[in-house]
Amino acid sequence: MTGSEVPPSFRLAYVPGVTPAKWVRIWNERLPGVPLTLVAVAAADAAGLLRRGEADAGFLRLPVDRTELSAIPLYTETTVVVIPKDHVAAAAEELSVADLAKEIVLHPLDDTLDWERPPGRPAFERPATTPDAVELVAAGVGLLVVPQSLARLYHRKDLTYRPLAGAADGSAGEPGPEDGQGPGVPGSRVALSWPEERTTDLVEEFIGIVRGRTVNSTRGPQKPAARQQKPAERSGRKDGGASRKAGPASGKGGSGSRGGARSQGGKGKSTGRGGKPRRRP
Repeated sequence: MTGSEVPPSFRLAYVPGVTPAKWVRIWNERLPGVPLTLVAVAAADAAGLLRRGEADAGFLRLPVDRTELSAIPLYTETTVVVIPKDHVAAAAEELSVADLAKEIVLHPLDDTLDWERPPGRPAFERPATTPDAVELVAAGVGLLVVPQSLARLYHRKDLTYRPLAGAADGSAGEPGPEDGQGPGVPGSRVALSWPEERTTDLVEEFIGIVRGRTVNSTRGPQKPAARQQKPAERSGRKDGGASRKAGPASGKGGSGSRGGARSQGGKGKSTGRGGKPRRRP
């Protein structure tokens, strides 16, 4: 490495609610010489961060403009309702959109759910952020619908949450399952995204980790080397097989075969097939 070369590194952005710890651990095991830096970013700013080149890849929430960014959808989160523990709805195991019809449901400006029509009654003013909305729920102002990971991230002892029944498939505007009326329940889809024009070898390495590829199958510098070893391994198995086949053939009448063992223990008598002594004429 010359003095002008910059050592490789990888910057990984992630939005609130996403926990990249397991993928970071695998990265550190496979590429200990390439430091990975985590970049926390608000959900609304994640796509812009990647376009500006301030991170090599990132975990964000769909939808995203695919004209500049590539994205691999990973999973869809369960949608839940955040409620005070002393609220009457806390007695239910699951809530529906119809259950929220008469409730004030807060809709923060950074909402990550792509509603066609949010459920419940709108608040007088929209909270600026999801944490602000959580504080208002604790104050008894209204309820809040969020992905489950955000309910866990902003958990408070005086609050709880319940699943919101519906189609958590990342789409909105589908009929509710209860009576075919009202908006569907969108689920928040989490994806790995990166600038398409900057799909580097390190990005390919991280894609392989997220997709669960093993060390030998992961794209990158190690893969061609693994491929070159396979023909040698196959030729070694063939040689080994040939030597094992030659063993019994060369052992006829010799010390390496059963017949040879009998001839050594037969007190100098010559033996024929099956080890029986031959009669002298």
